[in-house]
Amino acid sequence: MDTDTIDISNLNRQFLFRADDVGKYKAEVAAAFVEKRVKGVKITPHNNRIQDFDEDFYMQFQIVVCGLDSIEARRWINATLVNMVDMDNQDSLKPLIDGGTEGFKGQTRVIFPTLTPCIECQLDLYTPRAAVPLCTLATIPRQPEHCIEWAHIIAWDQEKPFPTLDKDDPEHITWLYQKALARAQEFGISGVTYSLTQGVVKNIIPAIASTNAIIAASCCNEAFKIATTSAPALGFEESYMMYSGDDGIYTSTFKYDKKPDCAVCGEDAKPLRVDADLTLSELLESFAMKPDLQLKKPSIRAEGKTLYMQSPASIEEQTRPNLTKTLKNLGLSVGHEIAVTDPAFPALTFRFILSFT
Repeated sequence: MDTDTIDISNLNRQFLFRADDVGKYKAEVAAAFVEKRVKGVKITPHNNRIQDFDEDFYMQFQIVVCGLDSIEARRWINATLVNMVDMDNQDSLKPLIDGGTEGFKGQTRVIFPTLTPCIECQLDLYTPRAAVPLCTLATIPRQPEHCIEWAHIIAWDQEKPFPTLDKDDPEHITWLYQKALARAQEFGISGVTYSLTQGVVKNIIPAIASTNAIIAASCCNEAFKIATTSAPALGFEESYMMYSGDDGIYTSTFKYDKKPDCAVCGEDAKPLRVDADLTLSELLESFAMKPDLQLKKPSIRAEGKTLYMQSPASIEEQTRPNLTKTLKNLGLSVGHEIAVTDPAFPALTFRFILSFT
């Protein structure tokens, strides 16, 4: 399953594609290649995002293997598979094998939903992407990336050239590139290119063929072990395998504990210790940078009262004045439970118990 099409830059590290495949859908070409290579195998490709399908679709599979390029997508499939589990139906539990690479480093992990720590439990392993202050983007850009983020965050929101931004649509990326290039020229900044625009908007991390091959092999190895029970898979004793190729060829495995206050597989509210004089806006901004949250568009409620909602527009306008108020002025006190949601994870509610510094 993949929405993307093959670009010439893919050919050096994605082994199922050839020069004649440029412009075709990755999922279709990959399926055809493997069916030709491995006789008797039947593969159904889908040119879709994983979020385009519901739980009934995923219920038909025995194992889910992911090589996703964003944390948000990982969190979505993780929450979906956890929510699918029915304790009275053993077949509803679908093991998740997740692989990822970053330069010379890579990781493989196996998750048995509700039984072992899930991706949300391990979210703090991912460093949140550094945010550029809006004032820098709007007034004094210094780097080509600032111009691209300005086009991505500010210009897109102001002009809305398309109903929603599709980061895999070349037409959308071209619009952002042209806007960023014009802004860069205005401020005498060089270095804005189409590929850099695509990389910044999609947060693409350079990939190395050897690392990809090792992690792909590791994921296949875990799938084989689960399917055949020929050897213990990662998951229960040790759930996480890390590969480090920058200093040699090293792998290590370790156990990661299940968190009782995990928003996906836990049942407890998470403690949240903050300053009572923090404004609601500052609190919401902090959710983006917390390694264990990384929320982009949070809305917040507190025990029967809506404090701020990102949408619909009418409620956003109605609750906007609360953004400048302090938590103390909003009537929040120690022991209050607040609930935070984000449109990127519609099935999740993040619960917190407040305490003040």
